[in-house]
Amino acid sequence: MKTRFSTFDIICNVTELQRLVGMRVAQVYDVGNTTYLIKLQRPEEKAVLLIESGIRFHSTAFEWPKNASPSGFSMKLRKHLRNKRLESLRQMGMDRIVDFQFGTGEAAYHIILELYDRGNIILTDYEMTTLNILRPHTEGEEVRFCVREKYPTGRARERMPPPSVERIKQILSEAKAGESLRKVLNPHLEYGPAVIDHILLLAGFPAGVKINKGLDPNSEEDISKLMESLQQAEHMIDRALQEKSRGYILQKKELRDPSSEDFFLSNQEFHPTVFLQMRGQPIREFDSFDQAVDEFYSSQESQKIDLKAIQQEREALKKLNNVKKDHVNRLQALTKTQEADRMKAELIMRNQELVDSAIIAVRTAIASQASWSDIGIMLKEAQSQKDPIATCIKHLKLEMNHITVLLSDPFSDDDSDSDETPLKPTLIDLNLDLGAFANARSYYDQKRSAAKKHQKTIESQEKAFKSAEKKTKQTLKEVQVLTNISKARKTFWFEKFFWFISSENYLVIGGRDQVQNELIVKRYMRAGDIYVHADLSGASSIVIKNPSGKPVPPKTLNEAGVMAVSYSVAWEAKVLTNAWWVQSDQVSKTAPTGEYLTTGSFMIRGKKNYLLPAHLIMGFSFLFKLEESSVSRHAGERRVRGADEEADLRHDFQEASEDAEQEIDLDNSDDENKSEEDTPKENVEGNADEVEPTESNESGDHPKSDDESLFPDTKIAVDHLVKNVNDIRVSVSEEYIVGSSRPIPKEKGQPKKTSGQDKEKGKQEDEEEDGSSKKQQQTQLKRGQKGKLKKKEKYKDQDEEERALRMQVLQSAGAPKEKAKNKKGKGKAPPSGPKPNIPQPKIPKKTIRAEDGTQQDANREGDDEEDPAEPVVLAEVDMLDSLTGIPLPEDEILFAVPVVAPYNSLQNYKYKVKLTPGTGKRGKGARTALNMFLRDRQATAHEKDLLKAVKDQDLARNIPGSVKVSAPQLQKLRK
Repeated sequence: MKTRFSTFDIICNVTELQRLVGMRVAQVYDVGNTTYLIKLQRPEEKAVLLIESGIRFHSTAFEWPKNASPSGFSMKLRKHLRNKRLESLRQMGMDRIVDFQFGTGEAAYHIILELYDRGNIILTDYEMTTLNILRPHTEGEEVRFCVREKYPTGRARERMPPPSVERIKQILSEAKAGESLRKVLNPHLEYGPAVIDHILLLAGFPAGVKINKGLDPNSEEDISKLMESLQQAEHMIDRALQEKSRGYILQKKELRDPSSEDFFLSNQEFHPTVFLQMRGQPIREFDSFDQAVDEFYSSQESQKIDLKAIQQEREALKKLNNVKKDHVNRLQALTKTQEADRMKAELIMRNQELVDSAIIAVRTAIASQASWSDIGIMLKEAQSQKDPIATCIKHLKLEMNHITVLLSDPFSDDDSDSDETPLKPTLIDLNLDLGAFANARSYYDQKRSAAKKHQKTIESQEKAFKSAEKKTKQTLKEVQVLTNISKARKTFWFEKFFWFISSENYLVIGGRDQVQNELIVKRYMRAGDIYVHADLSGASSIVIKNPSGKPVPPKTLNEAGVMAVSYSVAWEAKVLTNAWWVQSDQVSKTAPTGEYLTTGSFMIRGKKNYLLPAHLIMGFSFLFKLEESSVSRHAGERRVRGADEEADLRHDFQEASEDAEQEIDLDNSDDENKSEEDTPKENVEGNADEVEPTESNESGDHPKSDDESLFPDTKIAVDHLVKNVNDIRVSVSEEYIVGSSRPIPKEKGQPKKTSGQDKEKGKQEDEEEDGSSKKQQQTQLKRGQKGKLKKKEKYKDQDEEERALRMQVLQSAGAPKEKAKNKKGKGKAPPSGPKPNIPQPKIPKKTIRAEDGTQQDANREGDDEEDPAEPVVLAEVDMLDSLTGIPLPEDEILFAVPVVAPYNSLQNYKYKVKLTPGTGKRGKGARTALNMFLRDRQATAHEKDLLKAVKDQDLARNIPGSVKVSAPQLQKLRK
């Protein structure tokens, strides 16, 4: 298989890529240690140039997986090349070296790409002084390739005219007889082996011509033909320097099954023209050579998957064929054994007297107490005297108490008419303890035993074949499914972080470590996004992606808060705490005077909005990637719901969770030393003492009714927030360093904290008195009505002013609009009445550009700048819509993605288990959940295949830590 560019390939691609001259460098990315992408653009046109040291260079239209963080060499290229124009692209002489010049004059920089041997990439200034080099080394004692050394441009070979006739004769005379002519000419010509083969065939030489075998070095005619072929090569080079070449990929048929005609075409070589040696082979044609090269290298991964699948299919079919061959060979061996035993028994019976005489003779010799060696000597003496009994004995096996005799059919010379086939002379082992009849009977018994085995083998043959065919078909099916999934599987840019999709279709991402925390804030957080954090050691920086710029609903904020607390030390410590959120413009990397911010630490300026404490309840599930035609069926699955709809949905989910918890609550670890914190409830109902703020009311603790135990919508929790709203809002209006978990002291003169008034005293006592009588009526109501009546009863005494205050505390979108508005924003006083100072999410003035795969590897320093040529799209939202947790039977799904998210956000998913802090290992918990999903009766065969195709390392990588898995019927499943 061809792996790198030849000289002719370089000539053709340099000519074609002249279309890139004049474009500016927008960004540089590194795909690997030796492969780099240079993003070029000009008005209404973009291109991506790929260069790989020692291998290739071409433009690419494929998405290449970029490194999470740029390398030092990539950063150096960015520093010197960004916003520079590609001024020239040329080949140095006729060597495999390409020079890319960016900028002009003293601001010019060069990238020297070497495509021979181990290859190299060198960055130089306008004087060709090396600024950075991918592979420093030395050539000899004089030429050094390192920083601050000038690049030796004169070392490149210049284009020379074709060798003269005398030089060709000298080259041929120095070659060995029988050596390939292409191998002899290649070091002395600049065309490459493919072009040399082409011109030799064009001149009339046979394929694979060798010295003295197809070409006579002393023949003037052959020399003349060779010189004409070199002129043809020169014409090809001239044409490639001036005209754009088409592209061709030479392919090879890979048979899936040698017994059938089913085959797969694998790419073998790429060329700018159809050479004569390629005739009769499958060829794929492209409009340009650059496109052919891009397709060849970009499809290598897919081709590897196909070739691996073919190999697995061959192995499966080989096993099936081996089973069949084994049965056939066994039957043949048993048949031969039966025939041999029958023939030996018949020969013994036909030579009964001779056999008995031989046995008696040996027995007599043994009875005379002669040694075994003496018996052997006696036997040889008898044989020399032509004794018929001694002559038939061929071997003495006295250690086994056997002798070997040669018996022939005594009736084979009879002239009597007989249909029986005469028996061939055969060596037969005889037992000295048995007579002729007993030895014959022994062989007949062996024959009958072989016949029984033969019959059993025939009877079991059909069953064995069916079993082997079934296993083979299953293997072929699994191979095909895994191949299709591997081809369709696209790793999303956010999968390298902690992530989930909220119940209202917002993408939430979090850093796995301090480096990723830094990356998320500096590269992926945009205006309009929300930053969520928990004041705990090792807490992850959480960002809610909000490309629309609209206010983020409170439910999504609460789910992000659960995620922030769970990915911290609170999970292992099993403690309840709360998180807070701020706008993206409140997060800064600028440290106060005299202070330094470490990696992953940020300054938070302004007010922090605290969220209610949440239980440490996460969930494990799967999202399925939908084909475009199936996306419309799942429109609105994750949307912002109204208050009534949300209450009904929560009520149904809580009832289902209660039923599930009654059926089973499984702990992956031992049952010893359990505490209340080790076993949280299935739903969000629980002891209010665990989630209530630590400050107590002056009049004592509130009595808690059944209606108030629902969290986070509990009435007492809202009352408590209303009471302490000034405490919370004023206390967080200071500067704060995220990562170090320490506030910066306030300056003198700042307002002190003030406590609010409790407006709801006495109301709960009245609710408790009426609660018992109303519960009896609610039990007779239909499903759904109970929740609505609860809500009406809970807020029946609430006036509009109080409702507005509560909604503002909860950051709800349902707050009443102000009646008095000033279009110009001046001239009117603000509305009267108390109003807490609560920040609302800001809507950015410009349209927010969605995140896509190309942004995940932008520059650390400048990646937050908007790309002026990037189209404004909401690709992120479109991508989220193609992921569903509720696959339908008629859907066409491509692959499955494991997701770990707050359990409330998974309430509608088809497959889900609850994860709480425990002592079980993450991998064991994930595998237990997967096995439960695979045994689900509602799971389709295709869904099971997709779940099985998920790699083990992807299952548990997002689980916070040691876990306890809870799900209905899980205990029965494990038993």
